[in-house]
Amino acid sequence: MKTSIQLLLVISLCHCLLIGQPASPKKKTPPKLPDGVEVLENIEYAKPSGISLKLDLYRPKVADLPTPVVIFVHGGGWKNGNKERGRRGAWLIPHGFAVASINYRLTNQGKWPDQINDCYAAVRWVRENAKKYNLDSDHIGCWGTSAGGHLAALMGTRPYPGDEQISSRVQAVMDWYGPSELLTMPPNVVGNGRTVADVAKSNGALLLGSTVRDVPNLAKDASALDNVSKDDAPFLIMHGTADKGVPIIQSQKLHAKLKAHGVESTLIEHEGGGHGGPQFISKESNQTVLDFFSKHLNPKP
Repeated sequence: MKTSIQLLLVISLCHCLLIGQPASPKKKTPPKLPDGVEVLENIEYAKPSGISLKLDLYRPKVADLPTPVVIFVHGGGWKNGNKERGRRGAWLIPHGFAVASINYRLTNQGKWPDQINDCYAAVRWVRENAKKYNLDSDHIGCWGTSAGGHLAALMGTRPYPGDEQISSRVQAVMDWYGPSELLTMPPNVVGNGRTVADVAKSNGALLLGSTVRDVPNLAKDASALDNVSKDDAPFLIMHGTADKGVPIIQSQKLHAKLKAHGVESTLIEHEGGGHGGPQFISKESNQTVLDFFSKHLNPKP
């Protein structure tokens, strides 16, 4: 009798635990690819310091002519994120483009300029492998969001400082709410409640290996605003006016400087928009994106 009661108590306890146990989180289903699109996943494009860097290539299943490429650079404060976010750009493929979404070294793997060097390497990989994958090596653009927008803007303004047999220059840049001037980004600056200790833990400090005030020249090297010149690629910049992560002044200053140097630049300010959101993927926004890349990358749908 005693054993039976103990068994019932154990069963009852297990039942209570099961009822109170939260359901396992469901894995998000990736967006469905448009018809006629194939994806070649996990292609290694570089291996700096033994770190395998991979990309996912989205391209038309059938293409009579070489396809221009948009390299997608994900955000995440240079310390998070991955190439899977590039799947959002697959809607461009039926319009005559390919999209190469890349991983790059995060701040736990390398410091500046490792991140931009990885972006240069991705552009070179596209050109070097253009014939193999039926890509147009003469028409390569880039698209980045947040920290990826920061890197994309540098791909269009900061030339590779060394010698390269294959060019890493791009023909068009789309920058979504990326920081353009690290020296003035609020998390990098002491004040308004931020202490020296806070700034030392900022994403900018993690990227540079030190605070911006300790390495101002390195911070300028890592800022598109300080690398603008008259031969830069055309820009399309989008930013929300209510962005609390990256103040819109970062994009406004970059746009103004590009224009002052005679570089084609368009700034779309999404009224009330935050750090991303539905305004960036609206029908109107998509049309602006399509018009921009179509003008500069010469697709053949």
